[in-house]
Amino acid sequence: MTTETSAGRQKWEREAAPPPEPAPPPPPRFILYLEGAEYADTLRRLTLWTHHVLLPVYGREVTSTAPWCGQWWEHPEAVAQLHALWLAWGELTGPDSATTGPANWHRDYLGPVMSSLRDPQGPFAGCKPQAHRPKETPSVTMTDPFGPPPPAPPGGPAT
Repeated sequence: MTTETSAGRQKWEREAAPPPEPAPPPPPRFILYLEGAEYADTLRRLTLWTHHVLLPVYGREVTSTAPWCGQWWEHPEAVAQLHALWLAWGELTGPDSATTGPANWHRDYLGPVMSSLRDPQGPFAGCKPQAHRPKETPSVTMTDPFGPPPPAPPGGPAT
């Protein structure tokens, strides 16, 4: 085989080879790590799933022992739990999931999350239909008790 023929064959093999597969998209990031437009877009998509899939199928009657808040997105714990539930839904019920995926989602994710959210002491405690009640977060005496001491205020004593 001559150099000319060898070079032509290599060129043909490069041209005939199928293009490389595109890299799969990165997995979605958990909503508590998102900010700005990315957070807003993810919250909107979570809201659509919650309002058009989750609640119509799994939203049981609201009672004092099983509360739900019509403004659930105002409760960070609810947002975090529902986002995790939605991520699991996507992984376990999609076209590439195993046939047991939906059953696993119901058993391992739906039941525990809905029980936690709708617990009388859960994030919706005190909320009633058409009446959102903001929750106070537990107080802490120091934000970072083991970190370096805060800087002295301007004009204060030097250390």
